[in-house]
Parts: sequence; structure tokens; C-alpha cells
Amino acid sequence: MKKNIIAVISWVMTLWMCKVFLFSLPYKFSGHPDTQYIFGTIGAWISGILGEGIGGLFSSFGAIGVGIFELATSIVLLLPAVLWGLAKIGVGEDKPRRANFHRIGGIMAVGVMSGAVFFHIFTPLGIEVLHQGKSDGGSLFYAAVSILISGAIMFVINSRKLEEDAIRE
Repeated sequence: MKKNIIAVISWVMTLWMCKVFLFSLPYKFSGHPDTQYIFGTIGAWISGILGEGIGGLFSSFGAIGVGIFELATSIVLLLPAVLWGLAKIGVGEDKPRRANFHRIGGIMAVGVMSGAVFFHIFTPLGIEVLHQGKSDGGSLFYAAVSILISGAIMFVINSRKLEEDAIRE
């Protein structure tokens, strides 16, 4: 029973994380003005600390780099479902280790969202992003915090599940 509860919690968190990550990709990959503002603001801040070269690179390519990492994280998190489906049609092993993928995806989400939370708190970007007279009401920051916490929880609960499985074997 406990195993099923961990799996359900893990899948619910996966769906939330992937929704946020995947729905933001068009903004990150298309050079959307809001994305340019966010990464430009952070890039300007980085320029003042680490120099124009690094700040300029972050302004120009930060959104694409973050988008690629968020896409990779989503793939890792969703891969157990794909592998399960393939196993159902006779391709691959019977029991893909969902907990392994969700543990790794959880720590990947923690990594990328730690950066997001840091930049919202410690740079001029702020918790509430104000751009062209519009406020996001802090929604980007709160989504980042929720994913950071969810990723940490996923890492812990799926690590414990793997330990329990190893003890049983």
C-alpha cells in the first residue's frame, strides 16, 4: 500500500513539474519579450559581478540553456510511463524502475529551480516580476518554489523506496 501512495504522490508531482516546464518552452525557445526581459535582467546583474562577457552570454543564451535542461528533466520524469507502455506491447523490460527516474528527475528539478529561486530573490528581477507595466503577481517565483520543494520530496521518497526494495531483495 505504501508503495502505491509513493507512486501516486510522485506522479502527481511529475505532472505538475512537467506542465510548468513544458508549457514554458515556447517562451524560452522563441525569444518571447517576457523571457528576454527576465534573462536580460539577470544577465545585466551577472555582468556587474562576473563581467560583461558572462552576463551577455546569460542574457543571450540563458533561456535556451534553461529550456533544454527543463525539457531533459521532463523527459526523465515521464520516461517511466513511456517504458511501461513499451513493455505492455512487448518491447523492453517488464518493470521499469519508476523510482529511479523520479529520484533523478526530482534532483534535476531541484537544481534548475534552485537557480530560479535564487535569481528571483537576490537579483533585481524580484519575487514579483514587473514588465511593461504588468505584474506576474509572483506566479513564476511561487511555481519555482513549489517545484523545488516537490523535487526534493520526490528525491527523498523515491530514494527511500529504492532502499526498501533493496532490503526486500
